[in-house]
Amino acid sequence: MENVSKQHKAFLRKLYLAYLIGREQHNLLSLQKVTGMPRRTLQDAIAAFGDVGIEVSFVQSGVRNNAGYYQIDDWGPIQSDWIAQRLPYMASLLASS
Repeated sequence: MENVSKQHKAFLRKLYLAYLIGREQHNLLSLQKVTGMPRRTLQDAIAAFGDVGIEVSFVQSGVRNNAGYYQIDDWGPIQSDWIAQRLPYMASLLASS
């Protein structure tokens, strides 16, 4: 696997997670199942979406604090089609870390 910097992986992780959230309703548990990433990694990446111009919100759908899902409110400068074309590369790169 190619040598990719920690910062580049963090950038790709944000794009990958935003793409997943943009495609269907996800919470931390469902993202953990799909990606295999630790909960804390997911929380940190989602909290840092603003670093790349992506706006995300959590839609509450119950009385429990964590009952609900994330949604992308604004992609900012990111094009989700670009991510879709590179999704297999991103997924394999992130799985190898």
